[in-house]
Amino acid sequence: MKLVAAVAVLLLIATPDLHGQTATDPGAIQILHAGSQPSRPAPSDHFTGLVRVQPLFPAIAPAHTSGALITFAPGARTDWHTHPLGQILIVTSGTGLVQRWGDPVEEIHAGDIVWIPPGQKHWHGAAPNSPMTHIAIVEQLDGKTVHWMEKVSDAQYATPPSPSNGAVPKGAALKGAAPMSQQPSAAQKLMGDIDPKLAELTDNVLFGDVWQRPELSPRDRSLITVAALIALNRPDQLRSHIRLALRNGVTRDEIVEVITQMAFYSGWPNAVSAVAIAREVFQEK
Repeated sequence: MKLVAAVAVLLLIATPDLHGQTATDPGAIQILHAGSQPSRPAPSDHFTGLVRVQPLFPAIAPAHTSGALITFAPGARTDWHTHPLGQILIVTSGTGLVQRWGDPVEEIHAGDIVWIPPGQKHWHGAAPNSPMTHIAIVEQLDGKTVHWMEKVSDAQYATPPSPSNGAVPKGAALKGAAPMSQQPSAAQKLMGDIDPKLAELTDNVLFGDVWQRPELSPRDRSLITVAALIALNRPDQLRSHIRLALRNGVTRDEIVEVITQMAFYSGWPNAVSAVAIAREVFQEK
């Protein structure tokens, strides 16, 4: 899908750093070093919204398989398209949507693996209120990995997802829950009624782009953000970001250690205030 487009566009542009490959030893192990192929914006011709593509590995003869890491901001998606030999998606973070032509929209989450059979018209992307990142793997047939079609309309995208295999979508209540697509984001709840543009920028740029860049993991970004909010003495924002840090895999001990170190750089009062905020959050668990 998008991966295909991305791979088709980006992998052909980037020359991978294949450590170990030599002209005299074609059997040598090849290593694609982290960061050797930076992410780039996906082409707007085939995507709607903010999408970034990081090539992972090209098709190296005699193999025909290539892969890329695709990150969608909330609301972003591919156009309708097909793959001649199918596609595998491995969702690594966030909540996304996928739909085959004629079938209901389905919701996908981190850890899910999606197989799109050859020739099936479909699209995929992020949920309206959540970014989504997945690895996309495709095979070439006669040098092609994707056939692009028309745009996914706003009406098609807005169709509420159907539960998969009778399950209730994550985040929805068992009874009387509104579809995920109708639930406002945290930024929209906080400021959307007063400053909808700032809420939109928070969702699409801050959390949809900056927080999704592969150069730093969400865990590392949480550590940086917590330290910055301690230094700035922003208790309200610190409270929500300590919660997010815990969800991103930062431990309580690590948060406490950040507070202790920041006492020497941002001042004792800031650190003492941060301890009180951390205690509140820890007691919520």
